[in-house]
Amino acid sequence: MRKQIEGSRAVAEAVALCRPEVICAYPITPQTHIVETLSEITCSGDLKPCEFINVESEFAALSVAIGACAGGARAYTATSSQGLLFMTEAVYNASGLGIPIVMTIGNRAIGAPINIWNDQSDSMSMRDAGWIQLHAENNQEAVDLHIQAFRLAEALSCPVMVCMDGYVLTHAFEAVDIPSQTQVDQYLPAFQPRMSLDPADPMTIGALVGPEAFTEVRYLADQGVRKALEVIPRITAEFQEIVGRNAGGLLSTYRTDDAELITIALGSVNGTIQDVVDQLRVEGIRAGSISIRCYRPFPYEALRQAVARANAIVVLDRSVSPGADGPLVTDVRMALPRASAQTYAVIAGLGGRPITKGSLYSALRRASDRSLAPVTYLDLNEAVIRRESGLVIETGAERGLVL
Repeated sequence: MRKQIEGSRAVAEAVALCRPEVICAYPITPQTHIVETLSEITCSGDLKPCEFINVESEFAALSVAIGACAGGARAYTATSSQGLLFMTEAVYNASGLGIPIVMTIGNRAIGAPINIWNDQSDSMSMRDAGWIQLHAENNQEAVDLHIQAFRLAEALSCPVMVCMDGYVLTHAFEAVDIPSQTQVDQYLPAFQPRMSLDPADPMTIGALVGPEAFTEVRYLADQGVRKALEVIPRITAEFQEIVGRNAGGLLSTYRTDDAELITIALGSVNGTIQDVVDQLRVEGIRAGSISIRCYRPFPYEALRQAVARANAIVVLDRSVSPGADGPLVTDVRMALPRASAQTYAVIAGLGGRPITKGSLYSALRRASDRSLAPVTYLDLNEAVIRRESGLVIETGAERGLVL
């Protein structure tokens, strides 16, 4: 059914269609509307059997979900920012135990200083935690990716984060097509855990593992996550066959067939990038863009093929790895170790700062004529930097720092 709906509520309705049996909730902006809506759906009796559990913290939310899922129940939770950091121990436990939980991340900056607005530093902080990470470009993708996430998690017995930009998507109202219960039931079978705890047949999970076996445990976990690169295209095709919509996959391309300049990014900023690509095309610049949907495992081979003709690549990160540019550009560089294309790192949108078409256009034009700095902080306030640290900055706010 197509309806005008808030992104958070659309995601909640999609999650409910997946028939979770345990939902663990602790509120933190900007994901709160998701679990609020799920509480309404559960309390109304429209979702059953399902136990909605209010917990005392984010750590408890994921811990309860781990226990529920280990006991054989389909489990779901959601969080953002500092809440995800508070979960950290449980985040690693879930992946280490092979618990197929689905968790929404309403992407938000992490502090200090305190900031409640959107960037992607929270999910990026967990990129090595052993979870599959999917990123939605718009609310339709957010709906579709959540349904596919349950299928993916349970096929691989691996937890999945579905990341959607806080406020930009979670609080935005737009037209979204919600699949029917019949379609979701056809796509997503009942949960059949690979193992489940049963008091009548006691067993131990997560026991102590010494040096003689820990490397093998980690190797097998890594191989398990990598299997998603094979599974995702298949379950995406099945979703399209049932629902009639192409959504998901490892990445999506926009006007890249003959592109010499390609911009790569995660999440909602890709819509703005596509507008700038269209503008550059009118001016005769062969530009294109790539939206990475599956960030972990990283689609190295698919990306290599998608940028094969490019001679300049701009990677836009909405988070920063101090001392190592941005996390996305690091992965892109690993994917293209011998590529002839010049790769530019652009750090943008931190703490919710708008990423405007004007600023992006200026940066991409500079990349096209090879005058963009190798590392750029978009719209950097030069006066503040000079006052606070005495650093010397090249002319043009988009051109980054020179120490």
